[in-house]
Amino acid sequence: MAQASTLDRPKPAAPYVTYEQFLALDGNPHREWVDGEVVPMVSVKLAHALITAFLFALLDAAVRGPGLGDVLGDPFNVRLAKRGRAPDVIVVLREHRHRYRETYLDGPPDIAIEVISPGSAATDRGDKFSEYEEAGIPEYWIIDPEEEVAEFYILDQQGRYQAAPADEWFASKVVPALRVRVAWFWERPAITQALAEMAAG
Repeated sequence: MAQASTLDRPKPAAPYVTYEQFLALDGNPHREWVDGEVVPMVSVKLAHALITAFLFALLDAAVRGPGLGDVLGDPFNVRLAKRGRAPDVIVVLREHRHRYRETYLDGPPDIAIEVISPGSAATDRGDKFSEYEEAGIPEYWIIDPEEEVAEFYILDQQGRYQAAPADEWFASKVVPALRVRVAWFWERPAITQALAEMAAG
């Protein structure tokens, strides 16, 4: 009897990794924990890196500067039920700092932002959308550099995400003073200019 090709043999199941073991792993921290499995995250392109850097600078000035909260992101992990995700950027309001642990946030941030990378669109708009909704993250932003599209979702009273209108501007429900012009993500103006526009209303 011919032996089955190695290509036909099922791959052995990956060993279950606890969240504590995941956090203790050495090497590249650009990864997530999904149902006991370590999942490497895709590499990012220049546009992704530039938008993420702009968001950190803008939110740091608009949120952390006035003492409203903190701005963090990948590789700082967020523990949500059976998943340990690393959103590109998160906002944690000062009243929720009790959720901090040494190497992760134990529970939902107040805002989660994902900048789509090649290959991550299905996860960002599918799995993570559902997980962030179920975890009760009040705002979820999805930014697509390739299509130059930004989507903003607000958690309603039934715990479901509703798309917020953002033809030109988006006003955060979590941080009332935070208003972003969608074109900033592609134009990346000086932070002082963006803050001046934000204040002008």
